[in-house]
Amino acid sequence: MRFKTMICSAMAAAAVACAPTAEQQPFVTMRDGRFFIGEEPYAYVGTNFWYGAILGSKGEGGNRERLLHELDFLKEAGIDNLRILVGADGEAGVPSKVEPTLQTAPGVYNEELLDGLDFLLAEMGKRGMYAILYLNNSWEWSGGYSQYLEWVGCGKAPIPAIDGWETFRDYVARYADNEEAHRLFADHVRFIVSRTNAYTGRKYIDDPAIMSWQIGNEPRAFSEAAKPGYTKWMREVAALIRSLDPNHLISTGSEGKYGCEVDLALYETVHADPNIDYLTIHIWPYNWGWIQKEDVGANLDTAIANTRAYIDEHLAVAERLGKPIVLEEFGFPRDGFRFDKASTTQCRDRYYEAVFSCIHENMLRGGAFSGCNFWAWGGLAELSDDHIYWQRGDDYTGDPAQEQQGLNSVFATDSTTLAVVARYAALLREH
Repeated sequence: MRFKTMICSAMAAAAVACAPTAEQQPFVTMRDGRFFIGEEPYAYVGTNFWYGAILGSKGEGGNRERLLHELDFLKEAGIDNLRILVGADGEAGVPSKVEPTLQTAPGVYNEELLDGLDFLLAEMGKRGMYAILYLNNSWEWSGGYSQYLEWVGCGKAPIPAIDGWETFRDYVARYADNEEAHRLFADHVRFIVSRTNAYTGRKYIDDPAIMSWQIGNEPRAFSEAAKPGYTKWMREVAALIRSLDPNHLISTGSEGKYGCEVDLALYETVHADPNIDYLTIHIWPYNWGWIQKEDVGANLDTAIANTRAYIDEHLAVAERLGKPIVLEEFGFPRDGFRFDKASTTQCRDRYYEAVFSCIHENMLRGGAFSGCNFWAWGGLAELSDDHIYWQRGDDYTGDPAQEQQGLNSVFATDSTTLAVVARYAALLREH
């Protein structure tokens, strides 16, 4: 155990004492284009905490002591909304994939990780926190598309870092029209959504600690030809979830037009579905070439301008559809493109300030912007001095195994970033 306890027990106890009990916690709902908790409007600054269910496990990768400290720290900072991976798919030992995996073969589950998900949701409920749970992934780091295709006989799943981006893209583009892969995923959806929590005795469908079921992390068509199949699949999954669970919101996990083959009309079509309750977008200034690692601050103003433009064009779609919109992923590297926790975050802090202020300004105008989840929470993790990519036994950070550890993570020691987060979390709660 390499993390350091950052919160005193008195602070932790206070955070939990102020939270509603599971019986008192209301569901998050959507009406009139806004989120509500009970009769009160709900807007939030949240984070991505994809590894939360792994930490909750009693098995490999589990660390319940750390998990409880993380939840208390986040609650104290005003961060009550966590976007979480239900679990990874496939065998262990694949480079760049999250370990341990939840669904080790079709319909075969790691019971310790299921128990970890139960434990995580039970503890979030105690603290009045809300989870967005995503069920699939278009990227290799948790299996997802490529793993389902491999399971149904489409050949060995390629790894982008090894086999190349184009090879991976062409492979996963086959998912949109593969009915057998869709059937396996539908079975997974039924299994997870229909689960009963071992700690609360509450069915997942009756658990208010879940804000939203999400179809996947950044679901894409990956080709022009796959757009019709992608649209049909998204509609079918949303309908399946709704048939299983009438109580929770449903979301896509989409990046926006960049996740729809740069087709804003396709994005609008998918989110117009009546079973999709709100819109999502993701923004990645470094991945999208708006900044360069040689000097992350040189084009910061351009990155902020591009971010606002991307938000605005998707806000227009949300307003046409009369639904809320959430920026549920955005990340920014540390100064100097460094990964160590001692490095500064001045550029990141400026970027976060710009994003949060955009949300706040829109809310003051009565707009559709309703929240965000920054990528991602590294919290109490300690980084290795020997390697920069995740290896078995390392602490989990906000950066998945295919990325440099510390690249986009916000750690509990990042006091200036957390000050910005806490200030806007408080402002959004006021509205």
